[in-house]
Amino acid sequence: MKAHNVGTLTARYVQSACLALLSVALIAPARATVYELSSPDQQVVGEDQTITTVYEDTLYDLARKYSLGSEEVIRVNPGIDPWLPGAGKQVIIPERHILPPGPHEGIVVNLPEHRLYYFPKPSRGKHPIVITYPVSIGKMDWHTPIGLTHVIQKEKDPVWFPPESVRKEHAANGDPIPARVPAGPDNPLGAYAMRLAAGNGTYMIHGTNNPIAVGLAVTHGCIRMYPEDVAQLFPMIPVGAQVRLINEPVKVAWVDGELLLEAHPPVDAEGQSFEPDVDQFAEQLRTAVGDSTVAIHWDYAREVLEKADGILATVGLEADLSGTQNVAAQ
Repeated sequence: MKAHNVGTLTARYVQSACLALLSVALIAPARATVYELSSPDQQVVGEDQTITTVYEDTLYDLARKYSLGSEEVIRVNPGIDPWLPGAGKQVIIPERHILPPGPHEGIVVNLPEHRLYYFPKPSRGKHPIVITYPVSIGKMDWHTPIGLTHVIQKEKDPVWFPPESVRKEHAANGDPIPARVPAGPDNPLGAYAMRLAAGNGTYMIHGTNNPIAVGLAVTHGCIRMYPEDVAQLFPMIPVGAQVRLINEPVKVAWVDGELLLEAHPPVDAEGQSFEPDVDQFAEQLRTAVGDSTVAIHWDYAREVLEKADGILATVGLEADLSGTQNVAAQ
């Protein structure tokens, strides 16, 4: 497993995404993260790290530097002032992820995780890769809010036509907006937008003119990305590309006989995070484990579920039944 940070991607890299992205990683500033998968069955990517702050750092700046949402970093560093952490503080950078369940094809957005995963088609003779980005989410109120959709249009320098409901909301807050917002620094869609079939084309994956809010539930239903991230993703995604929206606050994986658990705060219909129901989370864990024979440390598992900070934890071990079978055979 190899992790690489990549910089600007251009259309000429699309035909050989794996090779190109790994090459660019060697010379470009840290942005989105590309992971080379040793096999299609690999479930876990990345490694958490701890860094030491310098006096000018903020947790918001560090989140963007490491292609994380601001809440991802703030949540795992309680007690540290996100605006003034100070020099010499030890800050956890959570970069280890269990890949989302289901087919690893096209784009997958896990809403509670506030994270997008892109699985390009692997080049012949190359290992598959996954590219992951933090995103903002919002109210998912289309007819089928969770499920499969696809990209129906791509726009560079998009014009924003805010829905009437959004204009009324802004007007009520004393911040009226026009019916047509041209491309530029005042356009909340940023420089790139990919329109989805969901909601009759009213929902998009797009950039932002407010990067500090990436990783929060602040949009009116769209999926918002850092400007540099959407600039990387945009040329790689063809019209018609599959997009799967999932709601999986609890993810599990088996690695070398260990049961790993990753929990995130669940989200409601408005895209807002709320306190997890630990009993419900525990039931989701039981469902995810299925018929596997596993010894789960339930007290610790419930602690991890309650914290829901996205940090992976080993909560169980695969049971060794060989001794039992030998006794039964005698």
